[in-house]
Amino acid sequence: MYNLLLSLAAGFAVALAIRLAGFGWVAVIVPGVLAAAIAYVALNLRAQKRLSAVVEAAVADAQARRFDRAIQQAKGAFALSRWLFGSEAAVAALIGQFMWWKGEQDGALPYLERAANSQWPARLMLAIARWRKRDLAGMQKVFEDTLKGRGNRKQGLLWCAYAWLLDKENRHEEAVRVLARGVEANASDEKLKSALQAVQNGKKVKIGKLYLEWYNFGVEAPPQMMPPGFRPGRRATYR
Repeated sequence: MYNLLLSLAAGFAVALAIRLAGFGWVAVIVPGVLAAAIAYVALNLRAQKRLSAVVEAAVADAQARRFDRAIQQAKGAFALSRWLFGSEAAVAALIGQFMWWKGEQDGALPYLERAANSQWPARLMLAIARWRKRDLAGMQKVFEDTLKGRGNRKQGLLWCAYAWLLDKENRHEEAVRVLARGVEANASDEKLKSALQAVQNGKKVKIGKLYLEWYNFGVEAPPQMMPPGFRPGRRATYR
């Protein structure tokens, strides 16, 4: 918002200067618009660079499981978001994800709700939160809205998670239809085809085997890793 206002002010100042130099209003339009456009691009690039630095630092902290620090850094980015259209939703989505991974799902909700449809990981967390609260209609609305986001129909995990949650509620036929839509939108996605075939055959979709990142959403715990040489049986044996 601030970038736009400053750019318009710059364009108006250039136009006014040319007008005061004795040129007509028609002659000042092109230079004024050009000056505004150049100022807007320059200010946007500057703001994006500053915002990217803060976000990268916050993500690095989150990857090191320093979630409190990551959340504080991301919250500090809200001040920069006033300079860029659409960035406030992205920052909110990031904070919501950090809080979710920290285990503060309820605290994450206000931030996840502000995420744009294009930020599908945050939106998937929001859908899971709706499901956990037994708001199945709300869950479905989140999924359907998210799938309208640019590029989201190509996200196989999104389709599989949608179907998995429906199947958990014994809405098997709906789960089949969702995966069929996913396959239709991604004809070359073998993972989606495998998931659809499993559900059609009455089996459960093992999303973790198809998409390891599924475990980041906290719905299912990753399988325990067996020690090298371990062979399951009536007695634990090692080679």
